[in-house]
Amino acid sequence: MNVRKQTEDLAVLIDWARQGEDVSADLDKGLTAYAALIESGEVRTMLSGEMDARHAIITIHPGAGGTESQDWAEMLMRMFVRWSERRGFKREVVDLQPGEEAGIKSATVTIFGEYAYGLLAAEAGVHRLVRISPFDQAARRHTSFASVYVWPELPDDIDVEIEDKDLRVDTFRSSGAGGQHINVTDSAVRLTHLPTGIVVSCQNERSQHKNRASAMKVLKARLYDLKRKEQDAKLAQIGGEKKEIAFGSQIRSYVLAPYQMVKDHRTKYQVGDPDRVLDGDIDEFIRAYLLSRASGKLGGEGEEE
Repeated sequence: MNVRKQTEDLAVLIDWARQGEDVSADLDKGLTAYAALIESGEVRTMLSGEMDARHAIITIHPGAGGTESQDWAEMLMRMFVRWSERRGFKREVVDLQPGEEAGIKSATVTIFGEYAYGLLAAEAGVHRLVRISPFDQAARRHTSFASVYVWPELPDDIDVEIEDKDLRVDTFRSSGAGGQHINVTDSAVRLTHLPTGIVVSCQNERSQHKNRASAMKVLKARLYDLKRKEQDAKLAQIGGEKKEIAFGSQIRSYVLAPYQMVKDHRTKYQVGDPDRVLDGDIDEFIRAYLLSRASGKLGGEGEEE
């Protein structure tokens, strides 16, 4: 529904209310929807980049710390999956490397939706978690880190040339939780771009051909991103600048103990309900980032709360 139509509908409801009709429930619902529509339009005006309207490719890596940080990486992956579900976006797990005990060693997920990249680019960077560790028998407080990288999926009319001599292709057996879904053939594919050292894996499909095609998509997106960075230093953070996954580099902190809070260190936006955020409710953080970026007031990373 467009703004004009919704404005006209609200005007009718207000007129009825003035005449004594009980339309409070409809009016509340209409005002809520109207506010959401205006806010959505506001966000769209800030997404004018060449690739902002594209689908997004997200890669998540845990920092040092073994099981603790691997579990945190999986929590972040779930947060982005839940966010995509809230918006009605589809998704595809391109690669998933499970941890030995819990969590993940790495994951790459494509989020299919209008402006998915423009929105999720706000999430690129290091995310920090403070909590009482479920893996520590002494119930001590632990700090974990995980990095999020975001790239736009390239449109079909953009071709990134990759010479055969620059590409190493390895095949291996897919890993998984076991049972009948384990693939007993070497269908998983790992691509290494020798000049840049970029490595991309895909084991989502049972077909080696399909896995190679998916991995090539991700590799081309990363190479295109790298080329843009080289051409224009202002785009240096398009995929999330690669920094040490540790103290001083986080863009956001999620504190579950001794108090509860999620704070973005770039915008200073914070909420006191981390469970809701970790369940995918991150739109206000994205909006705060876009507003701060548009106004030139985007702060630095790693500041403590």
